[in-house]
Amino acid sequence: TKIPSKRKQHTSIITSELLYKNLVKSEQENWKETSTRYKAMTKRIKEKLEELHNKYASSLGSPRIRFGKNVYFEENGCIFLSKADHVDEGNVDILFSTEDLGFSDAFIQRIRISPDQRYMAISLKSENSEEATCVIMKLGHFPVMEKVITNVFSFEWATNDVLYYTSQKNLKCQNVFMTTFTNQKHTKLVYTEQDARFFVDIHCTKDRRFLTINSNSKTTSEVWLVDCRHPFKLPALVQARTKGVIYHIEHRNDELYILTTYGEPAVYKLMKAPVASSGMENWQLVYALEEKTKLVDLEMFSDHCILFLKNAGHLYLNVISFVSHSVQSRKLPAWACEFELESHPEHTTSTCYFQLTSPVHPPKRFAYSFKENNLIEPAVQEVPIIMNCHTTRLLAKSKDETLVPITVFHNKNSKELHRKPLLVHVYGAYGIDLNMSFKEEKLMLIEEGWILAYCHVRGGGELGLSWHKDGCQHNKLKGLHDLKACIMLLHELGFSQPKYTALAAASAGGVLAGALCNTDPELIRAMVLQAPFVDVLNTMMKTHLPLTIEEQEEWGNPLADEKCMEDIKSYCPYQNIKPQCYPSVFITAYENDQRVPLTGVLRYVQKLRKAALDHASRTSEKGNWIPNIILDIQATGSHCDSSWEDSLNEVARHLAFLNKELE
Repeated sequence: TKIPSKRKQHTSIITSELLYKNLVKSEQENWKETSTRYKAMTKRIKEKLEELHNKYASSLGSPRIRFGKNVYFEENGCIFLSKADHVDEGNVDILFSTEDLGFSDAFIQRIRISPDQRYMAISLKSENSEEATCVIMKLGHFPVMEKVITNVFSFEWATNDVLYYTSQKNLKCQNVFMTTFTNQKHTKLVYTEQDARFFVDIHCTKDRRFLTINSNSKTTSEVWLVDCRHPFKLPALVQARTKGVIYHIEHRNDELYILTTYGEPAVYKLMKAPVASSGMENWQLVYALEEKTKLVDLEMFSDHCILFLKNAGHLYLNVISFVSHSVQSRKLPAWACEFELESHPEHTTSTCYFQLTSPVHPPKRFAYSFKENNLIEPAVQEVPIIMNCHTTRLLAKSKDETLVPITVFHNKNSKELHRKPLLVHVYGAYGIDLNMSFKEEKLMLIEEGWILAYCHVRGGGELGLSWHKDGCQHNKLKGLHDLKACIMLLHELGFSQPKYTALAAASAGGVLAGALCNTDPELIRAMVLQAPFVDVLNTMMKTHLPLTIEEQEEWGNPLADEKCMEDIKSYCPYQNIKPQCYPSVFITAYENDQRVPLTGVLRYVQKLRKAALDHASRTSEKGNWIPNIILDIQATGSHCDSSWEDSLNEVARHLAFLNKELE
């Protein structure tokens, strides 16, 4: 008898699920066996990293939230309240503890204090989930837990007792709710986004006059305003979405300040318009960024606005005075690679606080004084600047003559740099910069004589909007050419050599790293990947996956566009594996990863191992080298966040692997 097609389908799903589970189990057993050879080295690295973490932990605390004479800050899963003048004297009140309230496996992600400081909303996230839980505390002598809301992404107080928040489901945020803490408690849906490519979040303007409901795709925005004086009124539209126009809103003196890509050239511009007539036809230019400049952030104050900028790897502040209509530009210290802004609700202040950091420099506090028109470096620094590290900025010429920036760090005392191990970092997607904030392991590598190189290839955001555009969709191969040019230049200049070179990438960075492994495997000896996106074509063909539709603006839609299908086939790491001599590869992946499906990583590893063995069997010369291809599947952890402990173990395993491979 014939099996009905539905039953056939059901049987094949069960069979493939069983195969998948067996494959995961087999990989986990394989790693368990393999890991013994790295045990001693992993233990040594962990101890060194813990020592460094303890040394610099005080400077890595979360930003302080200043409210008049009060300062709120978080440490070790607790939230504290202190007086601004006595924050370092230990005279603090504890307002919240994850452990005491039964959230011991979660970490604090975001804190928002109500304007009258009677309520505090906190988001808590466990490392196994993308969704966060929002806990609202009623403050006072004895803080009390007032409400718990699950699956929350962003939230802001509209008034002392009205909270707006967005709910998250399957990595999407499309609904905005309002909940009240008045005598008449109620919760109401206020906004729904219908387009699957758009993601909704909430922001509060610096002067607390409006909440903005921001609906953004990768290329287009739409903003609705909630008037904090009338929080129950329906939100008002600023400007209907226009394809290709991104915009964000701030407010000052009854005028909206609009940070937008609208108009030519395609760079961010600061524009303004009256609140009452906020349409695009009324937008007036205040300031336009130079081309190839990356806008990192903007902070609005009562009489000033600060733009935090990157240009050719250097950091700048541009301070716009609304009183004198002048713009002051300040170049920041050459060692700095990243800004970390401090939360600062009071827009009337005369000082803007922020931190500067780099992969090898712990965060160091700075302030900009509007009164003095200058940068203030606090006299006493808890953390000294790392003196023995040299920072070099280079430009590599890519295949089409485009100059691609590279940031290089190495120990000043290192001799014979061509014999030193080199770790190359790459990302190159979504207009996002390579992460260059402080990491203990980077400092440890410098101390041990390694060279670190960060390749700011196209597809990332380091040189502004056009840099991203030049490396997405049908331009993806440009990012690959950039990466190759960067590594070749480093070797030409005497920074290491192929047999001592390793490549590191995470998530979408796995596309370019995996592609380079296929096209130019001889340039590197080893590669470490974390939750890598290596099966682009199969993933983009599956529209039922939570992110496929919105990702089309980055990778294209192969189902609707044959040219796009061919483009993806030309660089997709999984599609282009062939029998050849590959570098050794260590991949960490997560069983519960909603962003990068584990099935694609498993497929990639199986095919890569087979290609490496096929090559070895065909070329049976004596001493033929077979690469180690290791997959470490973590049962816990998720794509974006890991606890310090899990992250420490992961990093130690990666570095132990690299040390063995580059010996």
